[in-house]
Amino acid sequence: MPDTTMMDWRALAERELKASPEKLFWNTPEGIAVKPLYTAHDLASASHLGSLPGFEPFVRGPRATMYAGRPWTIRQYAGFSTAEASNAFYRKALAAGQQGVSVAFDLATHRGYDSDHPRVVGDVGKAGVAIDSVEDMKVLFDGIPLEKVSVSMTMNGAVIPILANFIVAGEEQGVTRDKLSGTIQNDILKEFMVRNTYIYPPEPSMRIVADIIEYTAKEMPNFNSISISGYHMQEAGATLVQELAFTLADGREYVRAALKKGLDVDEFAGRLSFFFAIGMNFFMEAAKLRAARLLWTRIMKEFEPKKASSLMLRTHCQTSGVSLAEQDPYNNIIRTAFEAMSAVLGGTQSLHTNSFDEAIALPTEFSSRIARNTQLILQHETGVTKVVDPLAGSYYVESLTAELAEKAWALMEEVEALGGMTKAVSEGLPKRLIEAAATKRQAAVDRGEDVIVGVNKYRLPEEADIETLDIDNKAVREAQIRRLDRTRLLRDPKKWADAIATLKQVSRTGEGNLLAAAVEAARARASVGEISDALRDTYGDHDAIPEVVGDIYGPASEKDPQYQTLKARLSERVRKAGRKPKILVAKLGQDGHDRGAKVIASAFGDIGFDVLAGPLFQTPDEAADLAIEEEVDVIGVSSLAAGHKTLMPELVRQLKAKGAEHIIVICGGVIPRKDYNFLQEHGVSAIFGPGTNVVDAARAVLDLAEGRLRNE
Repeated sequence: MPDTTMMDWRALAERELKASPEKLFWNTPEGIAVKPLYTAHDLASASHLGSLPGFEPFVRGPRATMYAGRPWTIRQYAGFSTAEASNAFYRKALAAGQQGVSVAFDLATHRGYDSDHPRVVGDVGKAGVAIDSVEDMKVLFDGIPLEKVSVSMTMNGAVIPILANFIVAGEEQGVTRDKLSGTIQNDILKEFMVRNTYIYPPEPSMRIVADIIEYTAKEMPNFNSISISGYHMQEAGATLVQELAFTLADGREYVRAALKKGLDVDEFAGRLSFFFAIGMNFFMEAAKLRAARLLWTRIMKEFEPKKASSLMLRTHCQTSGVSLAEQDPYNNIIRTAFEAMSAVLGGTQSLHTNSFDEAIALPTEFSSRIARNTQLILQHETGVTKVVDPLAGSYYVESLTAELAEKAWALMEEVEALGGMTKAVSEGLPKRLIEAAATKRQAAVDRGEDVIVGVNKYRLPEEADIETLDIDNKAVREAQIRRLDRTRLLRDPKKWADAIATLKQVSRTGEGNLLAAAVEAARARASVGEISDALRDTYGDHDAIPEVVGDIYGPASEKDPQYQTLKARLSERVRKAGRKPKILVAKLGQDGHDRGAKVIASAFGDIGFDVLAGPLFQTPDEAADLAIEEEVDVIGVSSLAAGHKTLMPELVRQLKAKGAEHIIVICGGVIPRKDYNFLQEHGVSAIFGPGTNVVDAARAVLDLAEGRLRNE
């Protein structure tokens, strides 16, 4: 379009908009200025144009025919309480059209604890399946032919014992390890940034990653040794540029770690895979996957592979969990469908669609079926599989692809200047940037600038209850302990002791392969906790120091009258009382998802509260002691892993036993409304569900604190 014509269009558009020409432009959280009209002029700097699918730089897809030759793999990420319950779910899902198994483990397993460990009383069987030994793993895959069905396992902290148990379970099913197919996540750097299900410090954790890449490259040719994950970064609040840059920078670091083991890049590059979140910015999410393939090709060329396939990025995607709302939850079905379509148009190799009730509880079979059918409808009814890369040539999408790639590369160069991703993670750069982005996003939602239908606009006057899944944590834990006790009773003590001693020696000396040693330990029926503890003896536990960003929510909300009114009220309260009300923001159990906790801590600090961010993985007893020592007025517990019915009453009980029942206990997070009465009956003063406006929550907490003072 000639420049004069473009100028004429702009004048016409501004006349149509009259007094609000600023509506023509939108600045995304990534700092991309989106225009209302794109033309061929916008593609002048897009160097990737003209490429074909299946050829470098793979922008249009890693395979020449893409879905026209074979549709993406339909996966559902799931794990329910026991191995028996999860096995039944997997078998039904496979019969109904699912094409692979994706295992969600409970948090006790993630953190390398057996179900009988005192620190995991509230976590066993919650938010995933409990796996303590090979015996559990055999039940998990009973009747599922592992030589035919690929298995994806989201596991990072306890990745060594879990993969070892999987290998042995396969052998005892009659499937040798060279026939096993699937993926293990094995992406520990991301855990230090956002998800926090780590066990050991960064340096030995990177050795574990490299040993797994080495072992699988030599022994498991059909198995992907790592799934480099940006998903949890976006869920923690990262912008799409941050998700793209930090994920690919992690990948570069893992390649370097494998090369240090003496591997040839072509031995393992084809078994690296990626995992991205797909949120509600429809076209930008599709462009992100295209930009990821472009940049990964550029990165891999640094290592001079001989195979063209070593330059290729392959990815699994999952629709966003954080975009799901507790309010008016059937809207989540629509959100997930749009996100799934975006992932498909971006060229994903496999896809998980979230269930509409996951902002409230674990998905039911009913909601899981809707999520799975969303993909089946996409594959069979929309015609989207008939054409390779249907968005190719779009002025808008191609421009977004180029701009995302440029901005992500600039951020990756910043990481390189620090000395690489391990160094950047140690210095906390990614974590700070992601937490700042999350807090800024929350402020925009609270102000209504980012519209969430049914949450901050078009809200129902009254919410109807929906059926949710409830796991009996106590019963699951007791069943797991019985099987674990039996396994320990029946195993050969000498074989077990010898295998554990060998594993400790491999970890201490640095000689040998940790996974190979762990496979022998798993054969001897060493438990997940015992294998993890053998490595803990050498490496120790990683302890993160909680830090909270500040001056982000406040400046973003300074023009909000409600924010200013609350801030003034709090200032007056401080003037009269002589001190700020003090709140401990706590995380109990093994739940490392701390986006909500960090946003609340940051925003409450800006509003004027005295905020103490507690460490991760506290027991109720430890949280009570810290609250008493720090003389807090309120403990606010962030819960995203369904352990609230066990952990919250125990926290209240501990406070009472220690003579501190005056401390107010509140909680927020993924908590079904049907549990509110139970929590209140057990001493919880207020519950704040997903979608709660932070200013409203702060006002309610201040009301509680002032009410307590009046009653003293």
